Amino acid sequence: MSFEELPHQADVRVRVRAEDCNVLFAEAARAMFSIMYVTCDEGEIERRVSVTSDDMQSLLIDFLSELLFVSEVDRVVFSSFDVVITGTSLTATARGEPFNPAKHLGGMEVKGVSYSGLTITRDGEGFCSEILFDV
Repeated sequence: MSFEELPHQADVRVRVRAEDCNVLFAEAARAMFSIMYVTCDEGEIERRVSVTSDDMQSLLIDFLSELLFVSEVDRVVFSSFDVVITGTSLTATARGEPFNPAKHLGGMEVKGVSYSGLTITRDGEGFCSEILFDV
């Protein structure tokens, strides 16, 4: 389980690796919130999200976009994610803490998640995805 930032001229591109798709999606969410808030601690707030899409790439985009929306509306900084994918449907529990400007400033505003260059591949060690975040 890991993610790394890749070079990109204007936005933020990350590569996420995990042993299965559930963990891959959870790590992609963790990467997005790390970009946005740098410091993300698990807190007492818990939100459940459900998403159904046409394919796995759309499911990843829709999941991350839903988390972005919930975070903005509820002013929550999420740090951990339990994801269960069945076909092209997903349910997840996101955990985090209330947004605190003194603690959570320093990251970049993520405006959205792009289909541009989005990949989800299976390699010998598990799954890998490259995701572009519009900042």
